[in-house]
Amino acid sequence: MSKLRLTISMSLDGYVAGPNQSEENPIGEGGLAVHEWFFPLKEFKEMHGDAGGVVNESSPIVIERRENVGATIMGRNMFGPIRGSWGDESWRGWWGEDPPYHHPVFVLTHHARAPLEMDGGTTFHFVTDGIESALAHAKAAADGQDIWLAGGAETVNQYLAAGLVDEIDVSIAPVILGAGERLFAGLNPNSLKLEQTRAVQAPGVTHIKYKLG
Repeated sequence: MSKLRLTISMSLDGYVAGPNQSEENPIGEGGLAVHEWFFPLKEFKEMHGDAGGVVNESSPIVIERRENVGATIMGRNMFGPIRGSWGDESWRGWWGEDPPYHHPVFVLTHHARAPLEMDGGTTFHFVTDGIESALAHAKAAADGQDIWLAGGAETVNQYLAAGLVDEIDVSIAPVILGAGERLFAGLNPNSLKLEQTRAVQAPGVTHIKYKLG
């Protein structure tokens, strides 16, 4: 059965993006530092068609996170900075013409848009009728594989509040952002029953995985 798996990087004080996100600064002020552990890896280079990169304790984590994933769910803010109607629909995401997903991606939005087919097998589908509908579409597209819940924080917190997430795999960077988009914001502290299943220390990050009961 398909699982909804949250994998996300976070600052030590709980933020997955810094303040003042924009097209020029998509992860917000200081937010890039939360992902600095990932950029030197061989696996990151390969995802973007480049050679080289390092292999360390984070490498098996990244490989594991990409295994058995048949669809992704993300919020509109993660797809791009456009607000309101899509206008001329010229915005096609942050990732160029060959995004690193290579499977269907379901984007939560209040504004309808035709599916956007990209190179490499990625097609963005824009879902206007809520998180449960997006999950149903993603499960159908995944055809028995798991679904990656990619972010951002508002979307993730909605799924957590609804009790729809099966696993949390969070990478905690030794960074203090102080403001921005916070994971677990607004959730009932008694609503999540977590069982830790893995903890891995790696250069510049600690990866902790939980199963939700």
